[in-house]
Amino acid sequence: MQTRFTWVSPEMNRAEVLDIMKARGFKQIPILGPNMELLGLHTIDDLLGTKPRENAALILCGGFGTRLHPITATIPKPMILVAGRPILERIVLHLVGSGFRKIFLATHYLSEIIEAHFEDGKKFGCSIEYIKETVPMGTGGALGLLPPSITSPLLVMNGDLVTNFDAGRMIDHHTASGNMVTVGYSTHIHEVPFGVLDLQGDRVYGWQEKPRVSFPVSAGVYVVDPAVPPRLRPLGPTPITWVVDNCLSQGEPVGVFPIGDDWVDVGRHEELKKARGDA
Repeated sequence: MQTRFTWVSPEMNRAEVLDIMKARGFKQIPILGPNMELLGLHTIDDLLGTKPRENAALILCGGFGTRLHPITATIPKPMILVAGRPILERIVLHLVGSGFRKIFLATHYLSEIIEAHFEDGKKFGCSIEYIKETVPMGTGGALGLLPPSITSPLLVMNGDLVTNFDAGRMIDHHTASGNMVTVGYSTHIHEVPFGVLDLQGDRVYGWQEKPRVSFPVSAGVYVVDPAVPPRLRPLGPTPITWVVDNCLSQGEPVGVFPIGDDWVDVGRHEELKKARGDA
């Protein structure tokens, strides 16, 4: 028995716990409460996922991040730090913890910084291959650059997302639904900052004070059938909207999966402040 030992709090997330275990070479680490009572035990198998998935993941990292200048003048957007860790590292560790062992990173702008950090992925518990774009290719274009070895539903996501969505459950939902594409969505709520009038001619028939309206919005997370990437190989830069429209035009099912509220798209300074807890 030891009176001095390494432990973690229950609030510490998976990526932080994995970082400690990797740095100290631990296979397990206890979880203690505020009164130093034992609450549980993290094991390396639990954190990395006891059952590796056959599915691969494609993370899109090639954008210029112009809306986050001057921060992105010297660093690619996915490598911006949130709580001391690059956004992209958080995504990779989250996917590894969900059972993904094969990850493709589609890179372009300042790609050498990303490659130097992740290398072949072994230190993060996975295998990483790089898809190097000569020009930004968009989601569809990056899919078209994948090797022909993809034979299972593929998870695709933007590299600037701070989220802990259930990636494994999304894959399982996609497979069970028989979709060609499944779009992860969140809910965006907009508040009109004025009183909205219901008018008929010059008369008022109703009044809503600062109404709130909600919209389902794409969360930048998708699952695609392995039949999709071969269609995109000759197209060049292609947005995800083209991919969805192409499926719909052929009568192929496109479904949705709720990502939930634990999701921030770090595309602007306001979102970055929110992700960092400064908003």
